[in-house]
Amino acid sequence: MASLNVGNLGDYLREQRRNAQLSLRQLADAAGVSNPYLSQIERGLRKPSAEVLQQVAKALRISAETLYVRAGILDEQERDRLETRAAILADPSISERQKQVLLQIYESFRKENGLDPGTGPEAGAQDTADDGPRTADAGDAGPSMN
Repeated sequence: MASLNVGNLGDYLREQRRNAQLSLRQLADAAGVSNPYLSQIERGLRKPSAEVLQQVAKALRISAETLYVRAGILDEQERDRLETRAAILADPSISERQKQVLLQIYESFRKENGLDPGTGPEAGAQDTADDGPRTADAGDAGPSMN
């Protein structure tokens, strides 16, 4: 069987598995995939779905987005964007309203800098971000911080 364009992913997975000191069988069991299938992924013979990559990432305790980039499912800029959004959303020190305002500002800066064409699931939030976070949202967020 000819190797697909996922050798980089397979090499990376093998390296991560070895760093975690897991056998192929142990990782397959932890990820809920078959041992032969995982072996084929590592050898670059199979291209796994995003769901399988997510299961493997969870078992290895690494970022699923990193595996998505290696597999060609996600580009590097999108991964960075998702990781930034996740960090903002995970911060327990700011309110939900503040998180949303911060995400709108972040997306508007990306759009302004030409890094985000305004597509994807968050596109609706980006459309309103250009006209107001500095005025209405900043004023709304101020009193709640006191």
